[in-house]
Amino acid sequence: MLITKPHNRMVALRLILSGGLSLAMGAIAAAPSWANAAAIEPFLRPPMVCPQNVETLTTGLLRDLPSYANRVARRTLGTTPDDTQFGTMLLAGRAEFEPLPLETLAFEPVADDATQQVFFTTLERRYLDDETIRQEQYHWLFLVPTAEGWRLTLMFSRLAAADQPSRPPTPPQESSDGIMGQAVRLWLRDCRAGTLFPIEADTPIPGAADRPASTGR
Repeated sequence: MLITKPHNRMVALRLILSGGLSLAMGAIAAAPSWANAAAIEPFLRPPMVCPQNVETLTTGLLRDLPSYANRVARRTLGTTPDDTQFGTMLLAGRAEFEPLPLETLAFEPVADDATQQVFFTTLERRYLDDETIRQEQYHWLFLVPTAEGWRLTLMFSRLAAADQPSRPPTPPQESSDGIMGQAVRLWLRDCRAGTLFPIEADTPIPGAADRPASTGR
């Protein structure tokens, strides 16, 4: 019967431990370069700060608004008053920032002098029983700066048939709680939280050059 002395057992244990440590160190040394980069930069997207400039802010809003609006429409189908007029948003663009004189209007939406007025157009597609139609919506946003960032205070929208330019748009309707209003609020929330892809001030709006001239104001 083979009896291992205590001294021999300690030597064997040291050899096993040193061999395991050598294997671990070799695995670390052989790790690919992308693994080291991932350990240094754990984020999949670069950090962003929500813009204070309203024009830069609107650039990012129009870039992401179709995906936000389409997701809101799918979640709230049948629960909002304007979902019967909403199809699939394809584009958002044609931003304008020249404010309208509120004193000439019959209503007074906001009283804060810091409020910014933003106008933009969206292009949507709806599928009916036997045809597909395109619709344009003209939106009028009232944005106000706060200590946390920009917030939506009021929104008006009007609808037009893109395939029938001779027909005038519908009268403006308050849409702050509709699909578009919810989408804008969600985007502003994510912007304040810094969870969006960074916004470039000169990012072009896809398809904006092919859009007809705005008639929503």
